Amino acid sequence: MSPKETGEKLIASNKKARHEYHIFDTYEAGMVLTGSEVKSLRMGRASLVDGYVFIERGEAWLDAAYIPEYLNGSWTNHAPRRKRKLLLHRQQIDKLYQKTREGGMTIVPLRLYFLDGRAKVEIALAKGKKEYDKRQTLREQQDKREAERAMRARNRLGE
Repeated sequence: MSPKETGEKLIASNKKARHEYHIFDTYEAGMVLTGSEVKSLRMGRASLVDGYVFIERGEAWLDAAYIPEYLNGSWTNHAPRRKRKLLLHRQQIDKLYQKTREGGMTIVPLRLYFLDGRAKVEIALAKGKKEYDKRQTLREQQDKREAERAMRARNRLGE
C-alpha cells in the first residue's frame, strides 16, 4: 500500500493574470474531474492562460482551461478545453456573483495544484488593469530589482 499524498504540488500557474489584473480576493476551490483528467494532471501538464471562471445558475464553472488528453487513455478520454464545475461554499459563490454583477470585476484562475492528493484551483476576484497600470507595475518591479542588485553589490564590497 502506497503512502497518502501530502502537501502541495503545483501543476500550473497563471502568471499573466497577475500582470493583467488587480487581484482582490482569492479563493481555493475543488474541481469535478474525470479520471483521465486527474491522470493527465498528475503528469504535470495543464495551462490556465486562457481560462476564466463564470457563475451560472448558482454554480461556479472553470472554462477554457487546458488539460491535455491522457496519453494512455482510450475512447473515454476527456475534451481538453471543456467546462469544469468548481466546488465552493454557497456564500462564496453568492459573494463572487454579486461582485461580478457590480461591474468591472471578473474571476480568474491563478494556480492549479494538488493539495493532499486532491486537485484544487485558486481563483481570484480581479479587475482589469489599464495600460498605464501595467507599465507602472513593470517599472516598480524593475526598480525593486535594481535596488536589490545594488544592495547585493554593496554587501559584497563591504565583506
